[in-house]
Amino acid sequence: MMKLSVQPQSPASDSDEIYQADDQRIAIPARFNATTDSFEKNEHSWKIMSQVPTDLSIQVQDVTFYVHKYPLISRCGYFSRVEFQFPKSNLNCDIELDNLPGGPETFETILKFCYDIPINLKVNTVAALRCASEYLEMTEALEDGNLISKTEAFFTFVVLSSWGGSITVLKSCESLSPWAENLQIVRRCCDSIAWKISQEASEVINGEKNWWFEEMSTLRIDYFTRIVTGLRARGSKPEIIGSCIVHYGERWLPEGRGNELQWNITGGAIREEDSRPIREQRIIVESLVSLLPSEKEAVSCKFLLKMLKMAILYSASPALVAELEKRTGLVLETADVNDLLIPSYTAGNKIKLISSTEENIMHNVDVVQRILEYFLLYEQQQQQQLLPGPLAVSKLLDNYLAEIAKDPNLPVTKFQFLAQSLPENARKSDDGLYRAIDTYLKTHPSLSDHDRRRLCKVMNCGKLSVDACAHAAQNDRLPLRTMIQVLFAEQMKIRATVQGKSQTEIADNSDQESSWLSTNKEVKALKLELEKVKSQMAEMQRDHSDLQQERQKQNIKQGNSSGWTIRWQRIRKSALFNLKTDGEETDEVNKRPNNIGKGSFRRRQSLS
Repeated sequence: MMKLSVQPQSPASDSDEIYQADDQRIAIPARFNATTDSFEKNEHSWKIMSQVPTDLSIQVQDVTFYVHKYPLISRCGYFSRVEFQFPKSNLNCDIELDNLPGGPETFETILKFCYDIPINLKVNTVAALRCASEYLEMTEALEDGNLISKTEAFFTFVVLSSWGGSITVLKSCESLSPWAENLQIVRRCCDSIAWKISQEASEVINGEKNWWFEEMSTLRIDYFTRIVTGLRARGSKPEIIGSCIVHYGERWLPEGRGNELQWNITGGAIREEDSRPIREQRIIVESLVSLLPSEKEAVSCKFLLKMLKMAILYSASPALVAELEKRTGLVLETADVNDLLIPSYTAGNKIKLISSTEENIMHNVDVVQRILEYFLLYEQQQQQQLLPGPLAVSKLLDNYLAEIAKDPNLPVTKFQFLAQSLPENARKSDDGLYRAIDTYLKTHPSLSDHDRRRLCKVMNCGKLSVDACAHAAQNDRLPLRTMIQVLFAEQMKIRATVQGKSQTEIADNSDQESSWLSTNKEVKALKLELEKVKSQMAEMQRDHSDLQQERQKQNIKQGNSSGWTIRWQRIRKSALFNLKTDGEETDEVNKRPNNIGKGSFRRRQSLS
């Protein structure tokens, strides 16, 4: 091994410098770099063109650089203390710099700087040059205006003063860890961006359509988190922060990704390209949720439900899932039924069910149940009754029940428990609930009579509209008791309607004759419909009585069979069956008066 060091010389020799290498002394001209104004570059090699042969080979990743020792030692403290080794059979270079920040491209720029070849500092490469110059110890102690000071000045006065420059440098820092962190490049860029946004946020929101949202969404999640934290510290509005978070989530958590993973479960396991980013997606979800402002108006319910789906899908922490459920419950009245259809599956090395039961349930009903409980608890705390909130949620819940009712594996207990979660006064009409129950009965034809009756008790027949009553009265899937209740409710509605029409006729007796005719027609139509319902109800009662009588006859049929035989024998031996001959009977009939003959004929006919 040969150790190379620089020895200071006397003033008389300032035209040359002497390098001491073990027992060898090498003299290098002071203006050595005047002749190094070009280089030769190949795919895997880089060589300086000079009259003096190169004496050092440095390998950075897959590129080998053939250079002179003196230019590097004069400006890089790293090379002044490194031990050079002669090439061996298994080593084709003197030095290996595999961990150099920026790679071969950055080292090429540094070599040009060391050889005094003009270089241009650029925004997209200044961070790598700053880290690499720190790695090679290119300090002011070796030469004034060394690369560390030049890159630092460019970063401070050019990069940090520009919005686009700060974003570009942040993106370039993703491959420069941990050097970019230790040199505070990332922190200073994030602080600069947060300060600029806080100064221009009001103008951005009211002017152009959030142009900086798109730039922010291109950053890595840890950089994005730092900027948003800086915005909150500077007092930015929750709506601005929430909109920025939503835009970032829409970019990194696409709308169709969760659904794709949901419906790919039929294939067994996730494809390798899908399972690779699962951990990254989980980190994004957890980070975005931690950044959400506490105000419930900051983000929409749609976004919260999307984040909840992703959190469940990528197996986020239970505390985070509970926080999302609670936040969703506060704004549940603004939700859409499609957003509530949360799959019952998680993404991992293989798709697996969340539920430990054997039923392969399609949707996670338990999550929606907890969200609804949070909403009711919040409404109770606000002391709001029969306001637009509960009514809107009742319609939303009925539509959700109609959707999950199509699942053939959904237990009736889950469906019934969710259907009766709302207070009785929350629904203005039970038409939506009836539609959901009818859909469930249609999907589950093997449901027992006991479960059918118990499920239909959730519905209030008195809150059904006339059209819903007419449909339910002819619905064979409903229990008989429920159908009778529906008919009674329909009759009461028609009676109330008729009475209301009559009162309207009396109050509006001054109307024109055409109005009277129209009202009379409607009343007649209602009366006809009422008579029809009465006849249907009477017919059902007769059918029910006939069924009971038939059942009683079947029960006593076997016990009375012998008695019927004895009675029939007695009837046959009676005088009524001792018939005469045809001639005798004809003469006797002719002798009898006509009225007697007619009476005897009636008795025989009655007997037969």
